[in-house]
Amino acid sequence: MPGDNEGVTSTDPLAPRLPSPLEEIRDDRFARHGLRLLLKRDDLIHPDLIGNKWRKLAPNLEAARGRALVTFGGAYSNHLRATAAAGRLLGLPTTGVVRGQELAGRPLNPSLSRCAADGMRLHFVDRSTYRRKGEPETLAAILRAAGAEEAYVVPEGGSNAAAVRGCRALGEELRGRADVVAVACGTGGTLAGLAAGLATGQRALGVPVLKGGFLEHDTAALQNRAFGARTGDWSLDDRFHFGGYARTPPELDTFAKDFEQRHGLPVERLYVAKLLYGLVALAGEGAFARGTALAAVVTGRPFP
Repeated sequence: MPGDNEGVTSTDPLAPRLPSPLEEIRDDRFARHGLRLLLKRDDLIHPDLIGNKWRKLAPNLEAARGRALVTFGGAYSNHLRATAAAGRLLGLPTTGVVRGQELAGRPLNPSLSRCAADGMRLHFVDRSTYRRKGEPETLAAILRAAGAEEAYVVPEGGSNAAAVRGCRALGEELRGRADVVAVACGTGGTLAGLAAGLATGQRALGVPVLKGGFLEHDTAALQNRAFGARTGDWSLDDRFHFGGYARTPPELDTFAKDFEQRHGLPVERLYVAKLLYGLVALAGEGAFARGTALAAVVTGRPFP
């Protein structure tokens, strides 16, 4: 499935557009500091598996070899939606283990409704059990309860060694194209692969969208599993999560709407808006030397 097939007609329902476009935009908030801003349009890779979701799921789908899939996420998880879409496109059964109890009599939110419409079976678990899903006994109990004991397990966010190696291509596509490449982070898998793929002298910057400060450890651990060691020049800035995952206060929404009006680009709120907000703030703080070319990875777009 992975590969450079730009301009090639394919019957593969998961055929990607690779490499994804790299677009330079003019924004005074960067230009006044002598900075160039480029957008790596991973949101255009595939219409249903948006951005880094394709890069992380494609190698896992190959490893699954046609088996049913089970994966994990919160009630607003883009990863759950992408996995459900992949199941629909490939004709594979999918189960989504959702963090938190289902509220009896309450309709599903739009994200989970889309998952269900794509054929995903939803299995809700309490937050305490969900936090322990990495323990073998707890995982086995969850799979039994979900009726997914024979399924191929894709971790939360799709981040495992196979996914990290898949995301290395993102860095390789950007070699020689930017000095700093920034990406919003949920589980750290995309950052781990991106940093490994960049050339010497390039730096990767992760902007976590969850609070907690755990991604330094998790990203390094993913690189160790994928490559045997911490790899590449990368760092994290934890200041722009706006209170945690799926938290989009009015200040962030106002920023995103302004960016959309300036550049005609629909801005996904949970990840991309926080990334762009963080880059504007860092530019204003003088965090980047004049002449720096910044590339922001657009990992998603707003869902209808």
